[in-house]
Amino acid sequence: MKVDLFDFELPRERIADRPARPRDAARLLRVAAGGVADRGVRDLPDLLDPGDVMVFNDTRVIPARLDGRRGTAGVELTLHLREGAECWRAFARPARKLRLGDRVEFAADFAAEVVGKGEGGEVTLRFDRGGAALMAALEAHGRLPLPPYIRHGAADATDRADYQTTFACHDGAVAAPTAGLHFTPELLAALDARGIERVAVTLHVGAGTFLPVKVEDTDQHHMHAEIGIVTPAAAERINRARAEGRRVVAVGTTALRLLESAAAEDGTLAPFDGVTDIFIVPGYRFRVVDRLMTNFHLPRSTLFMLVSAFAGLERMRAAYAHAINDGYRFYSYGDACLLDRSDDAPQLPV
Repeated sequence: MKVDLFDFELPRERIADRPARPRDAARLLRVAAGGVADRGVRDLPDLLDPGDVMVFNDTRVIPARLDGRRGTAGVELTLHLREGAECWRAFARPARKLRLGDRVEFAADFAAEVVGKGEGGEVTLRFDRGGAALMAALEAHGRLPLPPYIRHGAADATDRADYQTTFACHDGAVAAPTAGLHFTPELLAALDARGIERVAVTLHVGAGTFLPVKVEDTDQHHMHAEIGIVTPAAAERINRARAEGRRVVAVGTTALRLLESAAAEDGTLAPFDGVTDIFIVPGYRFRVVDRLMTNFHLPRSTLFMLVSAFAGLERMRAAYAHAINDGYRFYSYGDACLLDRSDDAPQLPV
């Protein structure tokens, strides 16, 4: 498909620099076959039915942006895919300064060796430590990798809490599963009281999520890989819900992509522990997810392509036009929308 189909005018002031406070005070645009309705994130319990299963991504964002030196030359590295206890793929700026075998120092006692070079400024690093010791070094010397569209990627101390879900527990993401940022303990308790089942999966979101689509046709775009885990217990609970006719509601495009990666043709979910580079565009047949809660995405992005595949391109173009005109806040710290899948979307209640 032509990438131009997913373009639209987004005023810069619609991109949120800070989240709503409290988190669940954000707006929520309900998008279904009958049109759109302006709601709030706190309305979620009333917009879902008892027995619905909400699937959350419980990954935790790590301080994956590092300022290093190769000799006298400075270089910025953003980790995006773990390849082992000591090895990560990373995007380097400027990548031309790095050669195979180079040692990059981040602190007097913290360094890595360049052991691979790829396209688009990508390198592979082998750190001088792994596991918990590497995570501790990143916490001490790394920076939170805010997307470039938010304050030019300059994170501060407030972002350490803001750019992390309240239920994050598995280290490994270099970008937040942003739909999950809206949830507070109070909202989760309200969902529990409504009889909404909650299931956690883990997709370690990579920086490739935010790479611009530079080609003219979606067939030419290469998605970067991410690591995902669906435990046997999570797969069993979701399969049981589907067998009983209950809806599966993905909280975020990251949870949706992982579920669809782990699903068989008939929608049966299998345990999953591996790498996915699934790229969803209109024409994709969804196997598992019935509803999607997600933030508002940027023009020409793979994420806007995904929501257009899920709810229909024309419906999403109309919904985004409404959101822009009505002052909704876009992107990672912005507002949210709740989408019905286009092939079975019910009419909005009057």
